[in-house]
Amino acid sequence: MSAVPLGDDLGIEAATDLKQHLAMHVAQPGPLVLDAGTVQRVHTASLQVLCSFVRQREQAGLATDFSAVSQSFRDAARLLGLAPQLGLATTNNENNMQQVENAA
Repeated sequence: MSAVPLGDDLGIEAATDLKQHLAMHVAQPGPLVLDAGTVQRVHTASLQVLCSFVRQREQAGLATDFSAVSQSFRDAARLLGLAPQLGLATTNNENNMQQVENAA
């Protein structure tokens, strides 16, 4: 099983590089693991790239999982409603949080 580190910065300026970084792994046979354990900064554009990547692999019958997920990454995915698309399970604490949060 291969692991692909996502790095610590998935800001909007990193979305294009992330897409290129992941492109070589779209058709990689077998399960693929994305390591989001060091991600500190996340932007919607990068999460959209990741959702597209996971969906493309899923449509090809290829599994994609996360080996580690930082709290920043998990929070961003949850706030944007993308955790299910990324295959990230929610914890009981997340289920009990308020549905609307102030992003300001």
